[in-house]
Amino acid sequence: MSWLGAPKNGDARRSGVVTVLDVGSTKVCCMIARLKPQEESQLLRGRTHQVQVIGIGHQKSRGVKSGVVIDLDKAEQSVRLAVDAAERMAGLTVDSLIVNVAAGRLKSETFVASINLGGHEVEAGDIKRVLMAGAKQALKSEREVVHSLPTSFSLDGERGIRDPRGMVGAQLGVDMHVLTGDVAPLRNLELCVNRAHLSVERMVATPYASGLAALVDDELEMGAACIDMGGGTTTISVFADGKFAYADSIPVGGSHVTMDLARGLSTRLDNAERLKVMHGSALPGSGDDRDVVSVQPIGADDSEMPIQVPRSAMTRIIRARIDETLELIRDRLNKSGYGNAVGKRVVLTGGSSQLAGLPEAARRILGRNVRIGRPLGVAGLPEAAKGPAFSAPVGLLIYPQVASFESKQAKGSFVPRMTGTGGTFHRMSQWFRDSF
Repeated sequence: MSWLGAPKNGDARRSGVVTVLDVGSTKVCCMIARLKPQEESQLLRGRTHQVQVIGIGHQKSRGVKSGVVIDLDKAEQSVRLAVDAAERMAGLTVDSLIVNVAAGRLKSETFVASINLGGHEVEAGDIKRVLMAGAKQALKSEREVVHSLPTSFSLDGERGIRDPRGMVGAQLGVDMHVLTGDVAPLRNLELCVNRAHLSVERMVATPYASGLAALVDDELEMGAACIDMGGGTTTISVFADGKFAYADSIPVGGSHVTMDLARGLSTRLDNAERLKVMHGSALPGSGDDRDVVSVQPIGADDSEMPIQVPRSAMTRIIRARIDETLELIRDRLNKSGYGNAVGKRVVLTGGSSQLAGLPEAARRILGRNVRIGRPLGVAGLPEAAKGPAFSAPVGLLIYPQVASFESKQAKGSFVPRMTGTGGTFHRMSQWFRDSF
């Protein structure tokens, strides 16, 4: 499936170690994994390598709100602790990592570019030239290119060509999906990682990573939406014809449900979080007010009796926020122009997708089939990390296998200017390109 290069004699048996960092509003998670070449599997045909997690560390996120770093010192401390735990478990030291980004007003745009071939065969150099031409259109002040991906090629007006190498024509065209973000939040996230004496090899959009981890091949091909519901942000990605076609993000997540509960029930945030996890539901209640939960009032000491609150009152608070979030997602999907490509296939992932009754609420509001997506096809994950909350970091581990699809312009806009490293990822993507 790679655009760039077939296996070279005897070179394909290469392995490498990849480190990823998921800086979320609720948790910071670092994973270290060993990638080994594997034969093509029937279930996940796009995967060229087997991923074995050898180290994992996660910490409560501090200094991050709605995906944006708001306190550098606290965020840096969370990153240090998570990376340190993963390094100790893996028994090695890391110096650079792949980081995800959910904030910065992510914006998807489609660009069309073409170059003259003069009638000769399409070569790898021609593909690079046309991708560069497409990516250059997206460079605007105060915006940074996060991803720059070909969705399809055309040759002399014939559209829908997946791999034009070796074909003959006069003009090579490309349709590109370019995802950009605001510079400031991305720079501050990188600064936070740099202060922990680590360098950022690549930034990958959270919706792209979550989709890579949670969607199966048939969904990628037929078209599907992946909705990652995190603590502070909810991101949407659309995949069609095996390609990442659209992304969006809204600054609302599970922590907003917790805040609503804390306000509505006048209790502390940690009590509200426990009530949400233990008793919360997005399903309409039966209306039986005799079903009650105990709520410790804010400022009360341990000797005071908790207040008994009908569970239906709690459900009403949760449903209001969940319905609003899902309606925002529905509107964004409809406006994106990819509603038909998604069809009836929606996959919910992220920590907040575990709320009881959420798939049913999503089916009702989105009017589509909904399933909960967990990270697929990665070995060595502890039981606690096999749930939807860990889709984004697992997707970052899968990302290097598809990194060769990226235009050089997108890589260049981040790596040399921001980190000054040719680094491990540069070398790693090089051997992926050489080998596959």
